[in-house]
Amino acid sequence: MAVEIRGTYAGNLKTRLVHGPSGAEIFTAAPVDNQGDGSSFSPTDLVAGALGACMMTILGIMAERNGISMEGVEMRVVKHMTSDPRRIAELEVVLYMPPNLAPDDRLKLERGALTCPVHRSLLAEIGKPVRFVYDGEEL
Repeated sequence: MAVEIRGTYAGNLKTRLVHGPSGAEIFTAAPVDNQGDGSSFSPTDLVAGALGACMMTILGIMAERNGISMEGVEMRVVKHMTSDPRRIAELEVVLYMPPNLAPDDRLKLERGALTCPVHRSLLAEIGKPVRFVYDGEEL
């Protein structure tokens, strides 16, 4: 299925994007370290957010299919940039998982999260370490 996203340059290194099917809007701004004011997500921030959101969406699908509660599930993605050429070097993903999961359920959910289409679409050169945190365990 194809999805159209339309965009408008809004000036001052900012853009407005419109999701064709829903009409939802998001805005981007260049980051401070690349001549912008950092007032919104940068395009590469959206890539990082898309990765985390995609993995949580797949977790949700797997959880619903297996009768697992997703209450309290959160994620964090830390984006690392490099230069020459300027690009994303690494996206560190941490997924804070539901408590009290059986080992079989953990395995199902972890395997499912790694099938995320965004994760599979990113270049191999981009580091994509994923950590699953259970039962209040901290980094």
